[in-house]
Parts: sequence; structure tokens; C-alpha cells
Amino acid sequence: MVEKVIIMGAAGRDFHNFLCCFKDNPRYKVLAFTAAQIPHIAERIFPSELAGSLYPDGIQIYPEEQLSPLIRQHQADLVVFSYSDMPYTEVMHKAAIVTAEGANFILLGPRQTMLPCQKPVIAVCGVRTGCGKSQTSRKVCEIVTNQGHNVVVVRHPMPYGDLKSQVVQRFATVDDFKTCSCTIEELEEYEPLVEQGIVVYAGVDYQRILQEAEAEADIIIWDGGNNDTPFFQPDIHIVLFDPLRPGHELLYHPGETNMRMADIAIINKVDSAKSEDVEEVRNNIRHHAPGAEILLAESHLLINDPGRIKGKRVLVVEDGPTLTHGGMAFGAGVIAARENGATELVDPRPYAVRSIQETFQLYPHMGHVLPAMGYGREQIHDLEQTINQTDCDLVLFATPIHLARLIQVSHPSIRIRYEYRDSGAPVLKELLVKRLAKLIR
Repeated sequence: MVEKVIIMGAAGRDFHNFLCCFKDNPRYKVLAFTAAQIPHIAERIFPSELAGSLYPDGIQIYPEEQLSPLIRQHQADLVVFSYSDMPYTEVMHKAAIVTAEGANFILLGPRQTMLPCQKPVIAVCGVRTGCGKSQTSRKVCEIVTNQGHNVVVVRHPMPYGDLKSQVVQRFATVDDFKTCSCTIEELEEYEPLVEQGIVVYAGVDYQRILQEAEAEADIIIWDGGNNDTPFFQPDIHIVLFDPLRPGHELLYHPGETNMRMADIAIINKVDSAKSEDVEEVRNNIRHHAPGAEILLAESHLLINDPGRIKGKRVLVVEDGPTLTHGGMAFGAGVIAARENGATELVDPRPYAVRSIQETFQLYPHMGHVLPAMGYGREQIHDLEQTINQTDCDLVLFATPIHLARLIQVSHPSIRIRYEYRDSGAPVLKELLVKRLAKLIR
């Protein structure tokens, strides 16, 4: 019996799961992908060049809202849940939708979906979006390269454009970003690493990406997205925790999986969190991942001329995914504004246009902050217009990239950056070097 399959995803894990478990497998017929979380990723075709000989016309991608009628229309047998940073209640609501239509609902585990590697792999993952993975990945690269190793970073996928042109992507210079027409979300992850002198791989087909990365590097750094598990089998699994959201490590899929798999557990943002919340996270790690080594870290702010913030009515532009998928109401920009004497956080919602207005409607938890949404040129233009229409004295850009290089801003602005910093002993370098020594003899 051939099982008819639908894969629920968000343009990343879903494609990887297909390539690992369903491509060229005559036991299954994948009827469709459904897309959620990310704007404008549905109504595409997963191309035949990637889908394989069983799918000469490719595989259609539908909005997730069409899941129930798709199951009924095609009498689907199996629905595979393949995206991340979902509260357990929402995962089970989706399971109920599927099972009410008569299909089976499954989650694929790491054994089937983590690719074995010939080179050592250090994975940097999180229990939620916005825990501080990016600056930690940069710190890991710094530590490993200073030990004399050649590294490349392989980034969790963000293939939001033409899938046929995104099979394997390699970023080594700023010109590579222009060639690939990267979105703001992609640039936030790639640009700081490339500026650090690190080559970044991403794309759709992670077996092919792995082959190219292995040929180029001594050690591969897996830079995770959202709170997803690694696509490569890690030799050292680093997991970030956020004490500003204590307890979330037990409430979100697949963040708890990452916690339970952790070799090194980093409780980040301890400089801005309550001590009792840090202890709650520490106790959860000790109970559920007793083999993990725990260390504390800060998300250290870097601000040029912070005195300009004092007394100003500021518009704070924060990292988009941290606010949307991550469920945060604020980020580093708000902390910087408060610490440096801003008189007011200006509410951008009355000034929001088109897709930015829709984002506020989809994520009503956000406070007086503007998420740096930019999944395409139109949305980047909407972000620019929203910023310029907002009545403020100063714009604080608290995103990993220099947004003012991408958009024309009519207000004075300041860029706020943040970097990994150890907070007490043990420190990341100590734990990492010790583990690397056991891997590389």
C-alpha cells in the first residue's frame, strides 16, 4: 500500500524532511506541502529537479488554511508536522485538525533527519526563537578559528524565493547577498558572519550542502533557526536558554528536544533577567538534561554614542523573528532605550502600513516596538514607509544587520548591536576547547 502524505512546514524543515525520508521512496506519495509562519511562501512549486523522478511535475505548496480540504480531497493517510517554535497546545490543535479528517499525524525524529558528517560538527540551537543563537555562533567561530581550525557555518534554511536557484548557497562576500536577493531575515543571519570572515552555506538540499561544506572546512558550525533541532549529527550540541521566558524550555516544540539533547546549556541574558528566573531555567536543565554542562552568558549591548538616546522619543526597531515566532514583546533595543534615558517608546502601530499593519494584527502581543520584517522587496518598502511616517526623535535599530544601508530613513538613527559575553565560570571557551580536544587528536 502506498501511503498518501502531506507535509506541513515553513520553507525549511519541511523540505529537509521530504529529502531525508520521502524522496525516491515508493512507499509514499507526497501530495502537497502546506506553508505557515512566513509570509508569501505558499502558492509555489517544490521543483521536480529537487523532488526526484517520482514527481515529474514537482509538488504544490498550499497555504496551511487549506489543510483540511486537502486531506479530504485526496484521502491523505499521513500528515507530517515539520516546523518549529510551536507551543505544545498549538501542535496538538493541529494534530486534532488532522486526525478529525481521518489521517495520522506524526513528528519525525532526529535519527531519521540528522545527516551523518565526516567532519566534526558543533551545533548551536535554542529552546525558543530569539535566545541568542546568532551571537553565540559568532563566538563559537571565533574560539574555534583561534584554535587554528578552518570553519564554515551552515545555516538553517530560509529558502523564501526561487527554490531552483537556492539548492546550495554559499556566502563569502557582500556581493553574494546581492546575487541571491537575500531578505532582511537572511541578511540578519549571514551578514555578521561574513563580516567576521566566515563562509556561510544555506539553501534547500542539505546533503549537497554538507558535501560542499565538508570539502572546505575542518569543522562545521551548524547555526540553528527558531528552536529547531540540527539537520547534521552534532558532535557538540550547544543549546541556548532565555530566562526572560522561564519555563518555555518545557512548553515549545521542538525546543524541549534540544534541551534534552544538549551537551552545553547556555543560559543567556542573565544581565537583564531576574535571578529567580535564571534559577528556574537552571533547575529545569538539571532535571531534564542532567548530562549538560551549564554556563551563564550575557547578550552584551554595543552602542555608538549612547548619550544621543537620553531625553529622546524613540522608535525601536527589533529583530523580526524574535518578536513574531519568538513571542517576545521587546528585545535589545527596548533594553538599550530604557538603560540610556529615552523619555518615550513611540508606538509604531498607528503609522504601520500594509504588510506591517498585518503583522501587528497577527501578533498582537507586541508592545511599542517595530519588528524588522522584510521577507521581500514590498515588505521592506512597507517597513521603510512605516519608520518614516512614525512621529519620533530617534530610531534605534536593534537588528543584527545595518538596516539603514537597505532603507532610506528620514529620522536620525542609531544602530545597536549585541554580542556574546560569558558571565562567570565556567566560560564557553574552556568547555568548547576541552570537548574539541577529545574530537581532534
